[in-house]
Amino acid sequence: MREGLAEDEQDQLIRHLQTDYTQAGLPAADLAMLAYAYKLTVTPAKITATDVQDLRQAGFNDRAIHDICAVTAYFAFVNRIADGLGVELEG
Repeated sequence: MREGLAEDEQDQLIRHLQTDYTQAGLPAADLAMLAYAYKLTVTPAKITATDVQDLRQAGFNDRAIHDICAVTAYFAFVNRIADGLGVELEG
């Protein structure tokens, strides 16, 4: 969580991250990372070299880009395993 935010500001940030991260007032690098993660999650076949270049232009090096890709792919994998096995999540 961002330091220095009041509780209501933190709540608003969380709501934006849950519904529309583009409205959360995030720095440009965070927006680029989330745009890439979203695209990789929703339309992975549409990822191109341009998407990776956008991350570089946002300040991410090759290691960071790898990590962004790996974490995004890992969560997609785990969620699909859970969905495929009918795993019920706790409240």
